[in-house]
Amino acid sequence: MTQPPSKQPPQGGSGSPQDPREVPQPPAAPPAPPAPPGYGFPQAPGQPPAPGYGHPQQPAQQPGPYGQPGPYAQPGPYGQPGPYAQQPGPYGQQPGPYAQPGPYGGHPTQPPYPGGPVPPGGPSKKRTTAVIAAAVAALLAVGGVTTWALTGDDEGGGTTTAGPSGSATGPSASASASADEGDGTGGGREAEDDLNAGRQPGEAKVEWLLKNDVDLPRNGADVYGPWVVGDTIAKAMYRGVEGFSTADGKKKWSIPFTTDVCEAPHAPTANGVIVVGLKDGTGDRADCRVLQQVDLRTGKAGWRTEIPKSTGFSALSDPTLAIAGNTVAAAGTGNSYGFSLTDGKQLFGKPSDGCQPYAFAGAGTRLIAAANCRVSDYENPQQEVWEVDPATGKPRWKYQLARGWEADKVYSVSPLVVNAVHREKKQRTVLVLSDAGRLRSQLSGGGDKYRAQCGGGFVVFGQRLQGCTGVAADANTFYMSTEPTSLARGTNEVVAFDLGTGKPRWRAKAGPDKTMLPLRTEGGKLLVYIEGSWDRGGAVATLAPTGGKPTVLLQHPASVARIERDFWQPRYEYADGRFFIASGRVSARDDKAELETKTMIAFGG
Repeated sequence: MTQPPSKQPPQGGSGSPQDPREVPQPPAAPPAPPAPPGYGFPQAPGQPPAPGYGHPQQPAQQPGPYGQPGPYAQPGPYGQPGPYAQQPGPYGQQPGPYAQPGPYGGHPTQPPYPGGPVPPGGPSKKRTTAVIAAAVAALLAVGGVTTWALTGDDEGGGTTTAGPSGSATGPSASASASADEGDGTGGGREAEDDLNAGRQPGEAKVEWLLKNDVDLPRNGADVYGPWVVGDTIAKAMYRGVEGFSTADGKKKWSIPFTTDVCEAPHAPTANGVIVVGLKDGTGDRADCRVLQQVDLRTGKAGWRTEIPKSTGFSALSDPTLAIAGNTVAAAGTGNSYGFSLTDGKQLFGKPSDGCQPYAFAGAGTRLIAAANCRVSDYENPQQEVWEVDPATGKPRWKYQLARGWEADKVYSVSPLVVNAVHREKKQRTVLVLSDAGRLRSQLSGGGDKYRAQCGGGFVVFGQRLQGCTGVAADANTFYMSTEPTSLARGTNEVVAFDLGTGKPRWRAKAGPDKTMLPLRTEGGKLLVYIEGSWDRGGAVATLAPTGGKPTVLLQHPASVARIERDFWQPRYEYADGRFFIASGRVSARDDKAELETKTMIAFGG
C-alpha cells in the first residue's frame, strides 16, 4: 500500500561575442536593478504546502512499496529548463550566445543546464514538441548563479527503500601559456602585467597570471577544473589537458587531443587520477562518449575506452561523470555505466528495469545517483536519490522523492546535502540525508534568499549534480551565503545550519560593502572568499566554528582588483597558502582579444 508521504519525520573562442568582463568605473549612482526574472521564488519559508507534502508530527510508518510517491521529485518533461535558469546571476554576464546582464557586475555567470530528464514512455507529438522546446530554451536561457528562498519545514519528508545490500533505503593545444610571475619586474608581455608594482604593505603577492594561448572555436570553450595535485594545478579545455606549476605558473606538461573535451568529474582521485570525456569525432553529430584517463601528477595519458553508443531518445543526452572509489561513473538520460579507474573495463551498466540513474555525484568512496522513474504523466514525474556501490552499481538504499520535486544539485556527498527544486511551484529546499538514506533534516532559512554558483559547461538533456561554489559542509554543519543586500556596494552573511535540526546555528557578516562565500572547511574552520570590488582586492579568510568576524589569511592587492574580477564563471582553489582564480570559460570577440584573455591568477604570501 502507498503510505502518505508525510508520515516520516526527520531524523537526527574567435569571432565570438565580446566578453565584457572589464569592471566599469564606479558609477555616480547605483545601477538600476534588472527586470524581475520570469519566475519568482518564495519570499519566505514556511509557505503552506500543497496537500500531501507536509510533515505531520506523528511517528514514522514503514515506507510503502518501491516506486510509490514520496515528498520530493523530478520536474518537467525531458529535462526542460526550469524557472531558476533564468535568474540573473549576481556577477554580471557576458553578452553573446548566453548574454544577459546580472545585477552585481564583475564576474559573469554561465549558461544553465537542463533539469534531470525523464525517459519517454512512447512517441507522441506533444512529447516531441516538449523535447524541441526544452532544447531551444536551454540554449537560450541564462543561469549559473541562483538566488532563492528556502521553503519551510512543512515541505520536507520522503521515504527510503532498502537496497540489495540490506541497508536502508584534434588539433593539439599550444605548447605553452604566457605566465607573468608577477615579481614586480614587468616580465609579462605588457607593462600592465607588472602586477606587484602597486602592492601595499600587508597585501599578498600576485605570484603569476596566465593568459590564453589556444586558438579556440568561434564561440569559445568551457574550462574544466582547475584541479590542484601536489605542486601542479591542471585544467582541461577544448582539445587538451594542461598542468602548471603552482609556484610560478609555468607549464609543466600538456596532453593534446584530436577531439573536444566535453566533460570531466568535479574532482580527481586523492592520488591525482582523473577521467575526462571526449567527443568521438569532430563533426556536428559527434557524441560525448570517449573516456580518457589522465594522471595529473605526471601529465601522462592512460587508458581510453568508449561509453556504449545510445539509441533513440537516450542518444540525445550527454553524459556527466563522477569519481568514487576505483570507479568513474557516467550517466545521461536512460543510460548509466561504471568503469574501472585502473584499466577502463566496464564494471556495471544501467539497471535492467525500474528507475534509471541519469546523473551521479561522487567523493571518496561514496557514489550518489539521481534516478528517474517511468510514470504515465511525464509532466509530473517521479525521482529518487540513491547511494550505490561504486564497484557494482547496485543501490545500497533509495530515498524516494515526491511528485513535482527534483534533486537539482548535490552540495555535499558526505554528509549528503541535496538541493531540491519544484519547478511548478517555483520553490527550492535543501535536504540532509543520513548515511542510511533517511531524512535527517530540512534547512529552515528564515526570510533570507541564498545563493550558490554552480559551474560547468552546458549539458544536453543531462544534469551535472556537483560543482557549486558558495556552499560547504562538515560532519555537523552546512554553510551557505545570503544574497547581497544591494546591487552596488552590498553586503551579505554566511549562515551556518545545524545538519541535525536544519536550523541556523549562527550568522557571520562579511562587513560593510563586502560579500563573501564559503569555499570549504579546513582544520575545523570555514574557509571563505571575500569578493573584491572595482577598487578593492578580494581576500581569503576563515570563520571560527562559532562564527564571528572573518580572520584574513591573504589580502589581495587593490592594484589588481580589476583583474581579480575579470574572470568569467570564476572557480576558486586554495592550497598550500596560495589562492587560485580560474575562468570557467574562455571566449573573446576576435583572435587578438582571445590571446589576451586572462585564464588564471595566483595569490600568495
